[in-house]
Amino acid sequence: MDRFDYVIVGAGSAGCVLTSRLSEDPNVSVCVLEAGPSDWHPYIHLPAGFIKTFHMKSINWAYQQEPGPYTGGRSIYAPRGKTLGGSSSINGHIYNRGQRMDFDTWAQMGNRGWGYADVLPYFRRLERRVGEGEDTYRGRDGKLTVTTMDWRDPLCEAFMEGAVSLGIPRNPDYNGKTQEGVSYCQRTIDKGLRVSGSTAFLKPAMKRPNVHVHTHAHATEIFFEGKRAVGVRYTKGGRGGQPVEVRANKEVILSGGTYNSPQLLQLSGVGSPDLLQQHGIAVRHALPVGEGLQDHYAPRTVARVKDIKTINELRRGFSLWIEALKWATARRGLLSLSPTMVYCFWHSGESAESSDLQLTFTPASYKEGVQGQLEDEPGMTVASWQQRPESRGYVRIRSSDPFAPPIIQTNYLDAELDRRVIVGGMKLARRLLKSAPLSPYYAYEDFPGPNVNTDDEFLHAATERGTTTFHPGCTCRMGPADSTWAVVDDQLRVHGLEGLRVIDASVMPRMISANLNASTMMIADRASDLIRGKQPMEAARIPDAAVA
Repeated sequence: MDRFDYVIVGAGSAGCVLTSRLSEDPNVSVCVLEAGPSDWHPYIHLPAGFIKTFHMKSINWAYQQEPGPYTGGRSIYAPRGKTLGGSSSINGHIYNRGQRMDFDTWAQMGNRGWGYADVLPYFRRLERRVGEGEDTYRGRDGKLTVTTMDWRDPLCEAFMEGAVSLGIPRNPDYNGKTQEGVSYCQRTIDKGLRVSGSTAFLKPAMKRPNVHVHTHAHATEIFFEGKRAVGVRYTKGGRGGQPVEVRANKEVILSGGTYNSPQLLQLSGVGSPDLLQQHGIAVRHALPVGEGLQDHYAPRTVARVKDIKTINELRRGFSLWIEALKWATARRGLLSLSPTMVYCFWHSGESAESSDLQLTFTPASYKEGVQGQLEDEPGMTVASWQQRPESRGYVRIRSSDPFAPPIIQTNYLDAELDRRVIVGGMKLARRLLKSAPLSPYYAYEDFPGPNVNTDDEFLHAATERGTTTFHPGCTCRMGPADSTWAVVDDQLRVHGLEGLRVIDASVMPRMISANLNASTMMIADRASDLIRGKQPMEAARIPDAAVA
């Protein structure tokens, strides 16, 4: 049996950062187990390739959610990366940290050292910001390159002018002093290529002799000696493959993500006794593993476009060949783009203390409201979602079979507040698309359509066509041991067990006002100091005016 100091399960955003940081010490060995293949596929590195990787089961877990109370009986597709870099290798490249209050709320929930002033130095340490941004908030020397969308499209400009006409200001840096406002997106794309956790952190670390990365290694169980995790069993090559064991001298670290980390804990006897006994698994330790799942749920408002070309037309025929030539010669053009061009953060109503809505604009439209399949007709789309939902669901094993996909129930819009905010978001999306600056290009509203006007009608439309925004979190929540909901402590150690941590988006105690990739990397970076017993970075000095 091979032995390493640290065994990390999952080479996603968190696992890549952890491997990079922990292996800086030449006296420790790090083993990374990744269920998928290497990130060699060209579609991973081509920014527009996300349309292909969206459904590629060779590098994507391609999960399905259970129908929920407000999904109209639909099972919503839930892609997750299954390759080096994890979901950072198949996502929409967006870099969005969230609001100051998000992390201060984590600290108020009993998590010492996770307030905004505590985590901001780690965001800065990770980042190589290219573009606007105050040094108080932005990093310039990190490994993760963050650029701003360089595509200048008349529809995008008109949308932003429309936002300004409604009282929403332009904001040159939504990852800076305040999030509120409208701007082109910041993304992890550099010189026309994706910057993933793998390319930024893991690949450089793999050049070190103390790093050992095993691909096609599907973890099936954590094994213990008493209450201490001492290793991981995995199958080389997936179902029917060779069983292998690796031992951890220091720690086993789960970085499989919001769906896979709780699944592996449950398969290993850590979780709800009722659930484990139902599937014939001996209970090693009772914890609320898998409970508390949150995600952002977005209906997409679509308008038909006139008198201008959209991405729908540019992505086919001779136009596509021209775009391909642009990318091949200058790494620019359509193929260098993210799926979202413009971000807007605003309020669903006057009573909201800080922006509770996130809206995205794309000069394109998708078949049946599903991101990833462009329509033939010209269109433009605004997705709108509640930033801090109240609704919570769960992730639970389907059986004792480690190769069976977990049960994923998100319970979108189960909370009344979530329903009110989502309706407010759809109304704002309509106002933005019908704003005066967009009127030269606006033909008519295709969805939800001009006949939808009451709150109940908007809510019904949201249940018909809303989808995940691919931001699942909160299934192994961080909190005090005496809480009824926490799985890990504020050092990310699993409560009641030894030698075992969870370090990924699942430890978020509450959903943040953002996409999750940036914060997942931050969590891993701060966790690397906790693991090594290093003094945490000094808390940032932040002007009091920075609220949102």
